[in-house]
Amino acid sequence: MKTHGTGQPPWEFAKRGDGVVLEEGVLVFHPENITLGSDVYVGHQTILKAYYRNEMRIGSGVWIGQQCFFHSAGGIEIEDNVGIGPGVRILTSQHQLTDSRAPIMHQPLSFAPVRIGAGSDIGVSAVILPGVTLGNGVQVAAGAVVKDSFPDYAVIGGVPAKLIRIREVTASEM
Repeated sequence: MKTHGTGQPPWEFAKRGDGVVLEEGVLVFHPENITLGSDVYVGHQTILKAYYRNEMRIGSGVWIGQQCFFHSAGGIEIEDNVGIGPGVRILTSQHQLTDSRAPIMHQPLSFAPVRIGAGSDIGVSAVILPGVTLGNGVQVAAGAVVKDSFPDYAVIGGVPAKLIRIREVTASEM
């Protein structure tokens, strides 16, 4: 089983649609647990760090900017037509703080999936933390730290991210 690498041949992914572009310097870990839809773009120096369990599923028409980091130990699902700005971090695991005397690195991990709904947009350098579900058409401001889930068409921003408003939806977005 491969756990490290760059430039992994496309046939090593669990599934890969047509028109996928992986720019130079993209690192892929556990490609056998990654599904890519059609017309997916992954920018330079992005890290797709799948895990030996759970899956990273990226839908069709997804654009991922450069220098992103996705760690899918708890599972990541990005639905169709999502834009993800450069430098975005998506995390699905964290250390539990069960023993105040033990080093944090030696404490057990907890895992929780992240789901990003269709048609959403994640701003530059936003951080999505374990267990977050974002509905369809959610807009996340640049630099936001998202620790809570938000409904369809929410506009969110801040540290931690808060609801700014629910945007009006046109018929073509539904």
